[in-house]
Amino acid sequence: MSEPTVVRVLRRTLLRTSQGARSTILRTNPAKLLVLGYMLYMVVGFALLSLPAVQSTPVSTMDNLFIAVSAVSTTGLVSVDPASSYSFWGELILLLLIQIGGIGYMTIGSFAVLATQHRLTAVQEKVTKATFSLPDDCRPAQFIRTVILFTLICEFIGAVALYFMFADAGLEDAGWSAIFHTVSAFCTAGFSLYSNSFEAFRGHAGVNIVLSTLSLLGAMGFLIIWDMWRNLTSRAFHLGFTSKVIIRMTSIFLLVGTTVLFVVEPSLTALPPSERLLAAFFQTMTASTTVGFNTHPIGALGYASLMILFFLMAIGASPSGTGGGLKTTTFAAMLGLLRSTLKQRGNVRFFKRTIPPARLQSAGASFMYFVVLLFIALFLLVLTEAGVSLEVLVFEAISALGTVGLSMGVTGELSPLGKLIIIVLMTAGRVGVLTFGIAFAMHDESEDEEQDNELLL
Repeated sequence: MSEPTVVRVLRRTLLRTSQGARSTILRTNPAKLLVLGYMLYMVVGFALLSLPAVQSTPVSTMDNLFIAVSAVSTTGLVSVDPASSYSFWGELILLLLIQIGGIGYMTIGSFAVLATQHRLTAVQEKVTKATFSLPDDCRPAQFIRTVILFTLICEFIGAVALYFMFADAGLEDAGWSAIFHTVSAFCTAGFSLYSNSFEAFRGHAGVNIVLSTLSLLGAMGFLIIWDMWRNLTSRAFHLGFTSKVIIRMTSIFLLVGTTVLFVVEPSLTALPPSERLLAAFFQTMTASTTVGFNTHPIGALGYASLMILFFLMAIGASPSGTGGGLKTTTFAAMLGLLRSTLKQRGNVRFFKRTIPPARLQSAGASFMYFVVLLFIALFLLVLTEAGVSLEVLVFEAISALGTVGLSMGVTGELSPLGKLIIIVLMTAGRVGVLTFGIAFAMHDESEDEEQDNELLL
């Protein structure tokens, strides 16, 4: 066989292989692609953090894996102190993992494709819609451009503001600290270069406001930004129903949570009223946005405050944002279902709008899967962490599944099995509990048979 013939055969073989792989990917459930994509970045991050050159002190294999998963999932739970365990290069790797995990692992690559080819592939559109739960009328290409531009603007302004505040406070490496914490806040990751998070800034209104603003902008979701952008480019201003629900539910949670913590938390009573209010608001914000920073020791909180944080962490942020949890829209749908059932209505309404049955089914499934997964994880943690109290384990598990990152100080003391359980929870929380369940569920062939029978009739 001549050389040109060999080249032609190889070319045809590669072409058929690539076409077959592309066809397989297109047929693959978006949930599976989403989970596999995030897991790939977690593995890459683990490999990079395992390099001795990026470590200030030796870090175990399990802790490197734990930190990598926590960064990509934007959780913020840490089994070792990042600032003292990793060098600048290790912190830079963490920052990149947080950024990728926060705005979606496909977003940056898709933006690069748009910059060169001006269009997305079918696979990229498929995963983008799954990542951000985009409605059918939202074009992924324009949405991604909006996400990247909005992210850059927010993080630039936030980093500049924090730099001047940190420099004024006399902190070392104020520039790097400002950049790191800005990205960590906007991506609701909660990673901090300070061992006690932001407890030293509990009374600093400027730092609290900047971090809270960044966290809320990231957690409330890019759909609101997309909605507002479309309104700015049109003559009439009209927010979509989802955006209205997100804004109202987030506002209600912040108001109620702040008020309750301000009134009932005994460890805040000794503080001046303004600092007490600021601390109550920040802890409410950090739980509901799942950012995971704290300005007050979590271990010092009373049981009543912990119960409020349990609830806020479980509900979490909003869809198509950087935060985790069940999502405010899921809670709104379940609330509408409860109210409609009590009033014996034939349909489910919320804020005078009817919720489609498909949305209710997704909300109910998400809620049930969240509860089941949390129960199984807690049962296993009780077996593996016999010396830890139940309320501490409950807090840790909800924080992991909601990708919050708040802890009562037990993360580093968990056994290897306990850390693996938390790793699974953080992964499920990042991709969404329902998406995580769909990715590992077997295809129901009976449904296809039923549909076929209906068509034959």
